Amino acid sequence: MEFTRLNPMTGAVASSAAAMKASDIPAVAAKAGAAFPAWAAMGPNARRAVLMKAAVALESKKDDFVAAMMGEIGATAGWAMFNLGLAASMIREAAALTTQIAGEVIPSDKPGCLSMALREPVGVILGIAPWNAPIILGVRAIAVPLACGNSVILKASETCPRTHGLIIEAFAEAGFPEGVVNVVTNAPADAGDVVGALIDAKEVKRINFTGSTAVGKIIAKRAAEHLKPCLLELGGKAPLIILEDADLDEAVKAAAFGAFMNQGQICMSTERIIVVEAIADAFVEKFGAKVRSMPVGDPVAGTTPLGAVVDAKTVAHCYSLVEDAISKGAVALTGGETTQNVLMPAHVIDKVTTDMKLFRDESFGPVVGIIRARDTEHAIELANDTEYGLSASVFTKDIAKGLQVARRIESGMCHINGPTVHDEAQMPFGGMKGSGYGRFGGKAGIDSFTELRWITVETLPGHFPI
Repeated sequence: MEFTRLNPMTGAVASSAAAMKASDIPAVAAKAGAAFPAWAAMGPNARRAVLMKAAVALESKKDDFVAAMMGEIGATAGWAMFNLGLAASMIREAAALTTQIAGEVIPSDKPGCLSMALREPVGVILGIAPWNAPIILGVRAIAVPLACGNSVILKASETCPRTHGLIIEAFAEAGFPEGVVNVVTNAPADAGDVVGALIDAKEVKRINFTGSTAVGKIIAKRAAEHLKPCLLELGGKAPLIILEDADLDEAVKAAAFGAFMNQGQICMSTERIIVVEAIADAFVEKFGAKVRSMPVGDPVAGTTPLGAVVDAKTVAHCYSLVEDAISKGAVALTGGETTQNVLMPAHVIDKVTTDMKLFRDESFGPVVGIIRARDTEHAIELANDTEYGLSASVFTKDIAKGLQVARRIESGMCHINGPTVHDEAQMPFGGMKGSGYGRFGGKAGIDSFTELRWITVETLPGHFPI
């Protein structure tokens, strides 16, 4: 039995995939569990070699990935190629980590006791990936877990099953042993039951999830019933702070990229531009002009910086935030009507205040609010006035001041004089507050996907009080 994903622009069938049910999950989990011991026992350089082949296999599917992302989520070719490049980098970084999974010898107070801390594979890791950056996030869900010696199950997004399926095809071509890399696809109506069955499966030891805060809470609660650790990378309402001495031209470029890359459908997207009042009018004039030069158009044609959003529901949600803000006194600098159901132009809304939904609710679309702060202290206060805490940035020519501000922002990541959208394979990526907990990337990923064990060896005769 299969389900279909429709092209958001044309309504034609973009892809089809197996509509697995909760009853199918025990067999998948058992297969992954059976494959784990041999993969875990494989030497680090052997695991590295297979991962390096996976990166090459992934890149060889460039045209297929571009077509799949355009068809399933309305992505531009540029966004698809960026996804592919970073995902391949993530696989190669994971390959480089196989010999970095190190422990340590810890001095013991007990005479003759050799005390060691060792990092060992966990078992089966469940990775649940979203649609918005599908190659990056699909690969991120499984690459470092595999490098650490775990077997994996990728729960593909119902929105982009073909794109996620291509990742699994690439890994299969690389030569992973049977059962080490597994995929689960399901119809949207069955998502809750399928994910629940995956979390409940005794073979699954840890879960990583990238997606909304609401769903992340559901997953964390279900996992807690089994005391299974989670790594959760959830929603965001990223602030970009512009202080009085900022280079406005640089801030404009970073804000436009951060707010509207992939039509604002990135967890790190700039959702709130917080600008000190003294320079607000100057920034708004420059930023408005920049955004007006960024039209939206058919992503297949590839002639515009903005393409389609993922569905009409996103459009409706974004317009509801805009209408609420304008009804309470905000001013629309750019915008307009959506065409072909999902071609929504970039919306910049000035004079947003804390009582507006646009200040609090994640838009996950091509809408950004400008909030005017009295001074630096007020800007920090506004930035932290949110349930989220994923990414942030601050613009100032005074780097020492920028660092001081960055350290006071309640976010997992903060960039000084750079955009809120920034990702590299080797960096510790994740959030705090309502944006989740745990870290992907580099050595932080090793911490997330291994067990830290204490092992001792006694080298002298024992002396005990009884």
